[in-house]
Amino acid sequence: MSESKRDKNADREQQREAFASQHHHEWRDQAQVVAQWGEAGDIDPRLFEYRVKGDWWSVVAESKATLLITREYEHLVLALNADGSTRRISYMTLPHPSGLVADRKRNIVHIASSRNPNQVFDLAPISGFRNRLDMPEPDVAGDLVPIRSRFFPGCLYLHDLALIGDALHGNAVGENSIVRFDELGGASRVWWPRCIEQADGPIFGRNHLQLNSIAAGSDLAGSFFSASADRITRYRPGHLKFPVDRTGVIFSGKTREPVAGGLTRPHSARLNQGVVWVDNSGYGEVGLIRDDRYELVVKLPGWTRGLSFHGDFAFVGTSRVLPRFRSYAPGLDVDSSVCGLHAIDMKTGKVRGSMIWPWGNQIFAIDWLPQAITSGFPWLANRKRPTRTKQLFYAFTTAKNS
Repeated sequence: MSESKRDKNADREQQREAFASQHHHEWRDQAQVVAQWGEAGDIDPRLFEYRVKGDWWSVVAESKATLLITREYEHLVLALNADGSTRRISYMTLPHPSGLVADRKRNIVHIASSRNPNQVFDLAPISGFRNRLDMPEPDVAGDLVPIRSRFFPGCLYLHDLALIGDALHGNAVGENSIVRFDELGGASRVWWPRCIEQADGPIFGRNHLQLNSIAAGSDLAGSFFSASADRITRYRPGHLKFPVDRTGVIFSGKTREPVAGGLTRPHSARLNQGVVWVDNSGYGEVGLIRDDRYELVVKLPGWTRGLSFHGDFAFVGTSRVLPRFRSYAPGLDVDSSVCGLHAIDMKTGKVRGSMIWPWGNQIFAIDWLPQAITSGFPWLANRKRPTRTKQLFYAFTTAKNS
């Protein structure tokens, strides 16, 4: 063999070795594997910068809850809690997380990921570790870890998630309907408003109403649903000419007709002690439905979306308005809108405290689990712990898979 040919073979072998080494080192970050997303481990620390106003941390500490928040445009799910002077902020990266609901009977958290294809992630708190001789047992405080992900067609365009009865349901915004998820990965249409019914059947083929949240009752008839419109019009949601100002409604699950109107891009409808509450997003408001009319409770500095109740408090999210959708927020000072959480004292209607993310963008959903059940996610916002995270995912058990 000539010297030049040997050199070429050696060079090719070197390239093959480098090629194989590259593949060997890929997908070693647990954040990548959890999210099935190559860039999941690279997160800009500015997303965690925050400031607080009022008694924010005191309210969180008194609740003894771990708050769970989806920030969809940052592909980020956060968990917050406090105990005295100790404050814990943890996170997990997921593609475009939207709806989130905590099943406090089963200690399971469901999160919708609304990229194409859609996914629903199920998470559970760590309960212990498998016996291993090749590693020490890491410290554990009920960190939430994924135990399952289910894939669905992107055309569902999943938004809100809710437990109606004990069954998981979601808004299939792309089909103007509510779907029920089954254990085998199916999503069956179980409810839709009467206004989409035509002579040849309901229109499920495209989004016409932005049917986007669920105030979950014990069954479908006892539930309520928010939408940006109560009729099919020339323009569809997403078009800048889609009419929004005071065209939004709350549908009754029982009659499939509106029970309240005059809302502007409503989101996060919730039942609390038999009363329907809703974020009137386009005006930056939170209110309730009384005698089939919307009643303002508090106005906040941003696009209101995300609403959860705990004791005497309502936790509400606000978001910045995307510049191209300024027309969807006719009741807001768009340029001063902020991304944050606000604790509303329901006895007074006053804001007791707020947490603002200056580099934040859009909040979608808020819910909670007791702090005694979970402290949040394995990744801390202010500290990297790669060894602990690696060990945790190597041998964790949960009550669902032990």
